[in-house]
Amino acid sequence: MFDLLHDLVDWVLAWSESPYGGLALFLLSAAESIIFPVPPDPLLIALGVGKPSFALVFAAICLLGSLVGASIGYLIGMWGGRPVVDRLFSQDKIQFVEQKYQRYDVWAILIAALTPIPYKVFTVTAGMFRLHFGRFMLASLLGRGARFFAVGLLIALFGEPIAAFIDQYLDILFIVFMILLVGGFFVIRLLTRSGKSPGAAAADEPAP
Repeated sequence: MFDLLHDLVDWVLAWSESPYGGLALFLLSAAESIIFPVPPDPLLIALGVGKPSFALVFAAICLLGSLVGASIGYLIGMWGGRPVVDRLFSQDKIQFVEQKYQRYDVWAILIAALTPIPYKVFTVTAGMFRLHFGRFMLASLLGRGARFFAVGLLIALFGEPIAAFIDQYLDILFIVFMILLVGGFFVIRLLTRSGKSPGAAAADEPAP
């Protein structure tokens, strides 16, 4: 299994030497949002390093492909339902995603879009569980956009020397970012609750 995944990564990276690298990036990014196991980040990094002045353009291509794939994945889950999802993913993954939807709703999409959690599982199951399509696409846009444009911007600013750092630490940085983001909302919620006036608190209490 590891050898197969390694060969797939090598195949993906080989497209960086092709004149059709941009098209390959779009198609691979779309496929990764549905079923393909290799994320588009390695090809995005390779193409960006090859042409740093086009790094942000490649990030936009990657984002567009990912959004197209996300919408297709959503429709597959919505129209195919549980039988299709059961054929594509293991029960453990489906149960994991269902728990995240129950706890975070569409925020789970944003978390998956930013972090190494398999994004494809969330796009297909979002359709199956009938998440609101507009909010699903917005979360995908924000999460995938932040991820890909962060890569493109770093390469545009620092060129090839930053590539190894991105490849090694990008996922860790986004996990830390998500922890801080969720923690920030949790703190705001606590402060909002503690800041209620005595009259508002009394109003919240049930009548005898």
